[in-house]
Amino acid sequence: MQELTITRHNEMIDPLLHIWSWQIPVYLFIGGLVAGIMIISGYFVLQGQYKRNVFSCFYLPHISLLLLTGGMTSLFLDLEHKLYVWRLYTTFHWTSPMSWGSWILVIIYPVLWLNTLIRIPERYQNKVPVFDRLSALINKHPVLIKNIGILNMLLGVLLGMYTGVLLSAFGARPLWNSAMLWMLFLVSGLSAAAALVHLITTDQYERELLAKADNAFLTLELFVFGGFITGLLTSTRVHIDAVKLILVGPYAAVFWVLVIGTGILLPLSIQLLAVNHKVKHTPVAPLLVLAGGLMLRFVIVYAGQYSHWS
Repeated sequence: MQELTITRHNEMIDPLLHIWSWQIPVYLFIGGLVAGIMIISGYFVLQGQYKRNVFSCFYLPHISLLLLTGGMTSLFLDLEHKLYVWRLYTTFHWTSPMSWGSWILVIIYPVLWLNTLIRIPERYQNKVPVFDRLSALINKHPVLIKNIGILNMLLGVLLGMYTGVLLSAFGARPLWNSAMLWMLFLVSGLSAAAALVHLITTDQYERELLAKADNAFLTLELFVFGGFITGLLTSTRVHIDAVKLILVGPYAAVFWVLVIGTGILLPLSIQLLAVNHKVKHTPVAPLLVLAGGLMLRFVIVYAGQYSHWS
């Protein structure tokens, strides 16, 4: 009876999964990247960085808005019934990760927009008078600025967690059925965001700080990977078979070479040398981190669809 129930569950889930191609991994990667950017930008706001530097507290929120829109577009393209997406916002289900995620994504937009108003660089001032007035109003209340920074960090954490919870809620796919998946995606998103800032910022202080932070995130990601893999290897037979797909199975080469090797270990080695002034900072390491984060989502999504109970 239990096997029959699981089989029927798979039959209900498969029609949803078989249409997943590149859209879902890309959406999960962008969602994690935006989550990491929000946490980093919120941190810089709380540190008062907006008073002296416009990149982290102005350009990052704008980049987040563009990336989030791209991620939402990718998710929208994956929907089979696109005209009915509005129904997600006619109700709220406490036990539904999709319901939580839908509302979190909506709330994030105005919070990011408020973050852009904290500091408007001079060349963009007097372009839209209402924005200038709102920015002046926000800057009259330091507590409001602090709360905007806290909201960005809080919603960034929730968004980063959601990208992992969304998959782990599919109990029919044993590779995704791990309590460590949300933490893995959150840490990976933070690492990708730190790499992005390291890649494009022109501020020496931010580059050094984010390179060091990324080293910590990459190291932590290795430990989280260990917990994720160990948890599955010490679980049921189907979970062991599922994790073997990425350890020794058809997805092992991509996992070990592109995710672990060139996505974590190699950039970590390069950035450790860079922050210790043994070599110059180059775009190679952050680009590898970003590519590794994207490949991680592809491997987890594809291998997860391949894993099953029967």
